[in-house]
Amino acid sequence: MIGLGRMGGNMVRRLHRAGIACVGFANSRESVDELVAEGVAEGAYELADLVAKLERPRAIWIMIPAGFVDGVIEELAPLLDPDDVVIDGGNTHYPLDILRSDRLAEQRIHYLDVGTSGGVHGLERGYCQMIGGEADVVERLRPIFETLAPGVDAQPRTDGRDGDPVQSEHGYLHCGPAGAGHFVKMVHNGVEYAIMAAYAEGFNLMSRAGIGRDDREVDAETAPLADPRLYQYDIDVAEVAEVWRRGSVVGSWLLDLTAGALLHDGDLSRYEGRVADSGEGRWTALAAIDTGTPAPTILDALFSRFASRDNDRFANQVLSAMRAGFGGHHERKSESGNSTSGEGG
Repeated sequence: MIGLGRMGGNMVRRLHRAGIACVGFANSRESVDELVAEGVAEGAYELADLVAKLERPRAIWIMIPAGFVDGVIEELAPLLDPDDVVIDGGNTHYPLDILRSDRLAEQRIHYLDVGTSGGVHGLERGYCQMIGGEADVVERLRPIFETLAPGVDAQPRTDGRDGDPVQSEHGYLHCGPAGAGHFVKMVHNGVEYAIMAAYAEGFNLMSRAGIGRDDREVDAETAPLADPRLYQYDIDVAEVAEVWRRGSVVGSWLLDLTAGALLHDGDLSRYEGRVADSGEGRWTALAAIDTGTPAPTILDALFSRFASRDNDRFANQVLSAMRAGFGGHHERKSESGNSTSGEGG
């Protein structure tokens, strides 16, 4: 395992529990020392040392940020032998997987791209894995994928499935040739953006269900509330999250996490609401455009993340400037101290 951070380190621990021996390498010597001290991995402090400690044919799993993977592969490839396997388990843009697979094939080295979902809870819950590459290589490494996966018992079997469980029921799936795993993981993360946005918008709406009790100024810059009696509710969103977890069709692990966050920090004061995007949502949007596939919900969720980081500030300033120009509408200070421009024209 190259990369022993929040996911790589716990993947090593999960493999060790099943009796699969690992050698661990990371830029942080402390990360290597930690796993060695736990007795869950043999440590390596140079890539050449890592390669030397593995039996052939080797399987080397890279679990680091996508931007560093090509540099590691470039350094690693000359150290490997034919029939060794390089695995990228991070969030890489799938076209790169095709190029890497072709390049490594010239040395008869195999390459697998494994989109991995499970986060910091994967040690106990397991990791959902979406795999691209050669089918026979995937089969060779089946014990690794099955060990990392949540397993058949993680969910009840889908009605209509019988016989021996297949890959997907264990929690991993060979999706196709090089790049297919990361393509599926890319779309997975785009869907994740949209689901998260829907929850966020719903809870935000419930948090504002009592605005009819607020004093509202009556002027040309403030849209009137049509019937304040309709918005007199003091809804406990933490309790709503809890009740939705139990039998609701919108129940999910993401909702479980939301319920926990609201219970321990009801107004979410520890968060500023600046939501990052690590690339997968953008790549999903590009694939949707390339293939002419409508994906407006995913795109809107992506753009909402951009807006959360004030990337729409200048656009809003342009709007205010136009309103001031055509109607003499001047911005008003919101409760947070920021300027707002009322509707009307």
